[in-house]
Parts: sequence; structure tokens; C-alpha cells
Amino acid sequence: MAESRAAVIDFPEPSDPLNELPLVLGRNLRRLRTRQGHSLERLAKLSGVSRAMLSQIETAKSAPTINLLWKIATALGVPFATLLDSQKTHGTIVLRQENAKVLGSQDGKFTSRALFPFGGERRVEFYELRLAPGHAENADAHAPGTVENIIVAKGRVEIRTGQESASLLEAGDAIIFEADVPHVYRNLSDQEAVIYLVMTYIETIG
Repeated sequence: MAESRAAVIDFPEPSDPLNELPLVLGRNLRRLRTRQGHSLERLAKLSGVSRAMLSQIETAKSAPTINLLWKIATALGVPFATLLDSQKTHGTIVLRQENAKVLGSQDGKFTSRALFPFGGERRVEFYELRLAPGHAENADAHAPGTVENIIVAKGRVEIRTGQESASLLEAGDAIIFEADVPHVYRNLSDQEAVIYLVMTYIETIG
């Protein structure tokens, strides 16, 4: 996906925990980039995200849309959630919907909510994805070995991976596929579609 399409979403000034996402992203990106010895210029070449955008993220002036965040995570060789890690967690954890950190596309037709705590790097992640009626969300290839397992909870969804034929899923249907190729989620229904995604990374990542 071209960077011009996945434009920046500006966030409000961080005055409470719900508005801390730009700070968390900036802190983690800077830590991961410097730990791996990348300059902004080098990471820009590796990820396809401009140096200016990376700089804005690191200084918490803005946050990227989902697709740009995937580009950065893939270039760094870390799970998506590593960029969002805000605290270490132990024991039983309740994730309140009102406290969720939701990432969305610029036009608001696609949102992703993590259904797991951002506590350290992990090899399995669980997400709730919502697509507006008729919307198609294009996802870039993830790191080699990444697998997506999806179940449709609501709506009628078409999944296309790489050059393979599209798969049509009704509510209750599930699919599993290798996500290290570009793929598309398309809502074919006239209502919002809700799908749940389990993302599994190979052990060497993280």
C-alpha cells in the first residue's frame, strides 16, 4: 500500500491513559530502532515509511495507521504488539472495552482492537477487526512465517491472499493462511463486519 494512502492520524494531547498511544509508539520505536543500530534513514529504506513520518512517530507528534505500523514492525522483525507495549502484566487481567487502544484507517472504515495486554514481546496475538459495509482493507505482507487464523463473527467477508483465489466466509466460518504475502479483507455485506484474528509469529521473531 502506498504511503500516501495510509496517511497520518493525529491524536489529542496525552492528558489521560487513553491518549498515551503516540507516546508509547514513539518510545518503543526509538528503543527498538536504536537497539538494532538503525538510523532513521536506514529504517526508512527498510520499511518504506518516510524518514519524516518516522521522526514524527518517535516524537509523539502523530501516529501511523495500521498499515504503516505493520511496515515498521516487519522491518524491525518484531511482532506488531511490541510497538504498542506499555506495561508488564502478570496474573489475571481484565481488558475493559472502554480502555481499549483502537487503531484505525484514515477514513475510519477499518479498526483493530487488541484483545491481549501489551506486556512484552509475544508470538501469538489476538485482535478484533471491524470493517465498514463494502470496505476492502489491503494488508501488506507480514514477516516470513507469520500465520493468520480468522473467524467471522458478523457479516460476509472475502479473504484474498497473494495470487490465490478469494475465499468467501459467512458468519461462523474460519480460515487460516500464511500472511507473509499481501492480503485483502473485504466486507461484502451491507452492515459492519466483525472478525476475530489470531496472529502467530515464528519463534525466532521477538
